[in-house]
Amino acid sequence: MREVLLPIGLATGIGSLPHDDAREAAEFVLDRQPRLPAAPSLPRRSPVEGMIPQAAWGIAGVVVLPDGSLLVDESVIDPELPLTESGLDGEPFVGLRTFLEAATGRVAPFKIQITGPVTLGLALHAVGVAAPRAFAVAAKAVEARTRDVVAAARRAAPGATTVVFLDEPGLTAALEPGFPWPLDDTLDLVSSALASIEGHAIAGLHCCGRADWQAILQAGPQILSLPVDAGAADHVGAFAGFLERGGWIAWGAVPTDRPLGETAERLWRRLMAEWDALIDGGCDPLLLLQRAMVTPACGLVGLDPPQADRVLELAGHLARRIETEAVDAGLDVGA
Repeated sequence: MREVLLPIGLATGIGSLPHDDAREAAEFVLDRQPRLPAAPSLPRRSPVEGMIPQAAWGIAGVVVLPDGSLLVDESVIDPELPLTESGLDGEPFVGLRTFLEAATGRVAPFKIQITGPVTLGLALHAVGVAAPRAFAVAAKAVEARTRDVVAAARRAAPGATTVVFLDEPGLTAALEPGFPWPLDDTLDLVSSALASIEGHAIAGLHCCGRADWQAILQAGPQILSLPVDAGAADHVGAFAGFLERGGWIAWGAVPTDRPLGETAERLWRRLMAEWDALIDGGCDPLLLLQRAMVTPACGLVGLDPPQADRVLELAGHLARRIETEAVDAGLDVGA
């Protein structure tokens, strides 16, 4: 695993925002999370900015309808065909383009999120594409989109470190009966997609629910993003090894599906309870501290802008608490 060079105590976002104005959304994330802002997707601005229509955009034989649903001609779909609309000029990427314009010349790191091949493959399979072809096409489409995204990020801010997360909610079902693709092949899809990122950016993997983390870590992310209470303590050995190899964990420590309360103290205690369970199982407490960042549990499109603001405020508070704990422990927190 390549070394991840980021400061301790970062907060960042996960995918979507509830804004319908792209410029306001870009200014919002740059202001609220200045150390690691996340390029937003804006499904309320346009349904085609949802994660599936974004990912499927330009696949030969797939029409993305205005409501974000997919119309598929399976006789045309072929993994050897290039995207019919390459680059980021299309309607699904207004939020990303606007963010990159606002971040032009930036030298501090920033984050971008891309729908992963497993989740895209499941979506194609759900609308009638046979599983072998669906996952093969998804792998090629994600690889091509990754090249476009990384190239656009480099043009906008060549001096900045780019962090690219694959968004893979589909992995939560990878071990369930009826999952349409073998586990080893599923992990190979993710591993290949992460490898295509790692040569150009820091490669992260976000999964928004409980999953087989021991299996998922075999795919080789540099950063694993997961919600607190998503079962990390059930796979302590895998997490301990991941941290020892240099891996980072983005803790989804701020829920997006329940009332948050007035202070961050309860959320901090909840995160510390998770860490205590991992430490009791053998994780190095200094590595947990040194290689931690904070995020919302999931994207924020289901909230309103003031609620989204509150979520990011709490994430920032928890991240600063981690930074303070790291300083007290004698760690170099970085820039």
